[in-house]
Amino acid sequence: MLYTRKGDDGTTKTFGCDQRVSKSSLIAEALGSLDETNSFLGFTRAHAKGMTFKLETGEVKFSDVILNVQQNLFIVQAELAGSEMSISTEKIKEIEALVDGIEKMLPPIKSFFISGATDLGGIFDFARTLARRAERRVVAVQEEGKRNISAETRQYLNRLSSLLYALARIASHVEGAEEIKPDYK
Repeated sequence: MLYTRKGDDGTTKTFGCDQRVSKSSLIAEALGSLDETNSFLGFTRAHAKGMTFKLETGEVKFSDVILNVQQNLFIVQAELAGSEMSISTEKIKEIEALVDGIEKMLPPIKSFFISGATDLGGIFDFARTLARRAERRVVAVQEEGKRNISAETRQYLNRLSSLLYALARIASHVEGAEEIKPDYK
């Protein structure tokens, strides 16, 4: 069944919690932001199907990287909803290794870049902004004291936006597009 009518009063229930919380609560807002990020990453993955990039360690499929992130975001959502699950240190190291590998393949960053050098680059940039918002919402839940979000999960969310930025850059690089710097005029 796709509806239960239980949320008609503007409340929702989270994992392992007998009480209902407002859909406008920080927890519901953070869960929604993570869901929005994950959904948009699904769009990104579909758009990137079949596209690859090369690292020193070999060829990488954009869609495989994105699917892995989507799986991990479900762990983040479960933790935020009250589950005992949390992101492992290994998952943070995986992101860091990818970002480090991508950085080796690109010119160093000396400026901000204007989004949209390519379709996929622009899509990754938008995903990055959604991930940043989700991170801010999760941090707000932690600061409010409603949930204790593990340090690893917070680190993962912080690295995620770096990964999405690196993927935007490598996507544009693979397609031969020039990164445009803002001229501030």
